[in-house]
Amino acid sequence: MKLNLSYQEIALVFECELSISGELIDHVVIDSRRILSGTSTIFFAFPGSYRDGHEFIADTYNSGVRLFVVSQRINASSFPEAQFIEVPSTLDALQLLAAYHRAKFNCPVIGITGSAGKTTVKEILGHLLQENFKVTRSPKSYNSQLGVALSLLEITTETEVALIEAGISHPGEMERLEKMIHPTIGILTSIGSAHSENFLNRTALLEEKRKLFVNCSVVFYNSSVSEIPEPSYVVIDPKDYNSLLKPREESAIMSQNAALAIACAKHLGLSEKELETRLAELRPIAMRLETFEGIRNSLIINDTYNLDEEGLRAALDYQLVLSGNRKRLLYIGTSIAARKEQIKAIASEYQPIDVYFADEISSRNLELENKVVLIKGDRASRMERIASSLRQQKHETYLEIDLNAVRDNIGILKQQVPTSVKVLAMVKASSYGSGAERLADFLQRTGVAYLGVAYPDEGAELRKAGIDLPIMVMNVDQGSFDFCIEHQLEPAMFNLDQLDAFIRELIYQGKLNYPIHIKLETGMNRLGFHETDLEALIELLQAQPEVRIQSVYSHLATADDPNSDLVHQQAKRFEQMSQSLMKTLSYPFLRHLLNSEGILNYSQYHFDMIRVGIAMYGISTNAKLKKNLKPVVRWCSSISQVKQVKAGENIGYGGHASLDHDGKIAVVPVGYADGYRRILGNGNGGVIIKGEFCKVIGNVCMDMIMVDVSTLQVKAGERVELIGEQQTLEQLAISMETIPYEVLTGISKRVHRVYLEA
Repeated sequence: MKLNLSYQEIALVFECELSISGELIDHVVIDSRRILSGTSTIFFAFPGSYRDGHEFIADTYNSGVRLFVVSQRINASSFPEAQFIEVPSTLDALQLLAAYHRAKFNCPVIGITGSAGKTTVKEILGHLLQENFKVTRSPKSYNSQLGVALSLLEITTETEVALIEAGISHPGEMERLEKMIHPTIGILTSIGSAHSENFLNRTALLEEKRKLFVNCSVVFYNSSVSEIPEPSYVVIDPKDYNSLLKPREESAIMSQNAALAIACAKHLGLSEKELETRLAELRPIAMRLETFEGIRNSLIINDTYNLDEEGLRAALDYQLVLSGNRKRLLYIGTSIAARKEQIKAIASEYQPIDVYFADEISSRNLELENKVVLIKGDRASRMERIASSLRQQKHETYLEIDLNAVRDNIGILKQQVPTSVKVLAMVKASSYGSGAERLADFLQRTGVAYLGVAYPDEGAELRKAGIDLPIMVMNVDQGSFDFCIEHQLEPAMFNLDQLDAFIRELIYQGKLNYPIHIKLETGMNRLGFHETDLEALIELLQAQPEVRIQSVYSHLATADDPNSDLVHQQAKRFEQMSQSLMKTLSYPFLRHLLNSEGILNYSQYHFDMIRVGIAMYGISTNAKLKKNLKPVVRWCSSISQVKQVKAGENIGYGGHASLDHDGKIAVVPVGYADGYRRILGNGNGGVIIKGEFCKVIGNVCMDMIMVDVSTLQVKAGERVELIGEQQTLEQLAISMETIPYEVLTGISKRVHRVYLEA
């Protein structure tokens, strides 16, 4: 956000008097963990049954926030520098602010509503427009009373077109949304059964949807909605766009959604040639009719976003188009009996088709051979996990990451420190090889306060993946300063020259109070400000409003040694140095010293935040706590071929490896290009097949190994364990003569990652 709201404007919006003033307010925050710059933030405390924002006011105040909108009486004496605006409803107040902010801009604002297809139309239209316009659009499916308000606050002076979804479930809601959005162009995707149970009939639902368009100059709607006679409404028939849509490759409903986006883009000036080029580049929306090759020669349609009737019909229509002469299978995730009967009735219109429910039959028991499989489910069923597990891997080797175990391990680490201590999760090196984007999304939902990466490009990838948690970057050079700022990454500063250069870049860009982290040198003699640098550092920080410290931290050199005098010396030095900064700076900041091993061995030095890394994966040298940590990764493959070999016959490259007996070898498609290092060859390493350790025979090749299976009855396709219950990550690291860190980070990106989450 970049709101540029003065305190005077805020007082005007809420018709109140403010006894404090400060810099411009740029951010609205409803989650205390998402604060980037406290002094430029207004915090809305939302009550809730699970979490009540009023309970986090102290945390928010300590993060520098001084302006609060609350719906409960607050003891202001505990927060002497703060101003509390008390309102009957924080949601109403946020919507009022969103409407005020929206009214500042004259760019086209496109309001998108309908029973189904809103997000699909928005994403397609955003893709079509993004090279011609600076587009602001609702994040994900932010179309609720709260989501719309937050979406509108993302509009800036740079926005040239805004795309805002509007979803309703009860009468009267659309009028509230229209007052905020005040769209100039409208798109109506469909009228169907989604949320229709709260309306008298289809006509009543349609009339409620149409309230969004009362001030629109033009409204586009698809030909399936036949009740609209007004001249400003333009019916869109996909047949009119056959040359662009290639209808034989799209379902009817997908074509309708794309046609609406095309019509609106043409209205905004895009040419046929531009549209043709952009449509060719269009990628499937995640979990929305994503199609890929599945196991056992199946074709999987992943449409696991929701389970409303229109979405199900659209997906079945799409499946029918794709299937040709292949058999079709519908796999559904819901345990609601009434919905099951409705789904069976709808599916019966698409006979012949096999219908199965996830709570009645496991995906492992599905007959998938040569079928086109549609996977649908309500959000609670998490059917995307099933879809992922059925994906055909071009490379039969995969790394399985148990996210539930990650969450449990973080919980065990948090038990070592007070509940007020925050968590910074390190996801550097592609999250120790497990895939940073997927793990970061999970950690964001789990409730960590910060993410940490090694380099700016790692942080940028997380931002592109939709991660909006604060991200600390530990290694930043002068050439990547503007890249950090562009992606709202928070760099760690470790010397005066680096900090001075970064401040110069901020001055050039006109930035104030940009969040940074200060690395202190306390005895590891790596990076960091030395004690002798503190006076100059403080002088620079006090003189330059361009930066604001978010945290001060250091690294322990011997955290894995539970009896290290050096740790205590470092902790004492860190306390002294950080206190010098705290006494001279006018705002609070976080302090953190402990990594995973430090948390387990020296929890008394927890300060304000802990950094969790390798221990998230169940790895620790602390034997007492190691038994409570859960293993997270399994590295698996399968046998490609079993071969009979005679004693003395050459096996593999080099001509020097053989069996000393007649026997069998299994060829496994994993090699040093996957991270299975050459040192494991010639009997130094092995794999687990059917519970038995099978030694590697000969050299490790780039893409495969050969193992001795002479004593086993095995065949092609048999499961192979490289890391798991019987060969742990630590054991494989010992065989590789290295440490678990290097094993994990060395597993190639070409090894497919499979994520398990309850």
